[in-house]
Amino acid sequence: MIPRTKLPDGETVPALGQGTWMMAENPVRRTSEVNALRRGIDLGLSLIDTAEMYAEGGAEELVAEAISGRRDEVFLVSKAYPWNGSARELPLACARSLKRLKTDRIDLYLLHWRGDVPLAETVAGMERLRDAGHIRHWGVSNFDTADMQELVAAGGWRCAANQVLYNLTRRGPEWDLLPWMRQQGMPTMAYSPVEQGRLAGHSELAHMGTSLGLTAAQLALAWVLSRPEMIAIPKAADPAHVTANLRAVELGLTPAVLSDLDQIFAPPCRAVSLQML
Repeated sequence: MIPRTKLPDGETVPALGQGTWMMAENPVRRTSEVNALRRGIDLGLSLIDTAEMYAEGGAEELVAEAISGRRDEVFLVSKAYPWNGSARELPLACARSLKRLKTDRIDLYLLHWRGDVPLAETVAGMERLRDAGHIRHWGVSNFDTADMQELVAAGGWRCAANQVLYNLTRRGPEWDLLPWMRQQGMPTMAYSPVEQGRLAGHSELAHMGTSLGLTAAQLALAWVLSRPEMIAIPKAADPAHVTANLRAVELGLTPAVLSDLDQIFAPPCRAVSLQML
């Protein structure tokens, strides 16, 4: 059974979802990508993350195809470019995403990264979209601790999540961001939890995984899922890969395994600037 993570208002979502970054970029892969998303929904990976940036809207259209007839089974996440975070542009960007997604609401709408628009203006725009029923929750992406503190000070106390780059090789958020998020009761969404597949080829991780009946990629994903109040959104472009990802939630990692992983991938010993891919 897939564990669930609680949003600030008490609603729960699957801790393991599906990402779509770099999907919809090659027509040859489209059928496999659609089938992968559908397979994920079948398995309970019903949180699907996309963005207007991905394939310049093409990923949202791909998601629409995958969830056709199953919209109510899915917790749908999408993101707006930072230059669309203004009072004028945010509702227009949201309307375009809704049209591409062929739905009347987005479950979680994120500002993709911080831009030049004042945070108070973006917060007000998100709240208006929420009041109008176009989105159910809103949040941010690629915000560090100082950004989050400024967001709350700008009236953004209803922020539901922050999506950041986080995996065994990108542990900087553990220094201050993740503790701050937990203190606020806001979950963190980890994108690229297997470092865009690069951790799948890590020899020490593969050796450890073999003893646990996991691949290196599954162990890396299981580690992210072991973090409290975390949502992981790996991309899987074919149904077999989706099924393999599910194995990461079937085996809890012991303190000894977590300690061994700390020896290979050291946690931060100082503040580290938030990274993006």
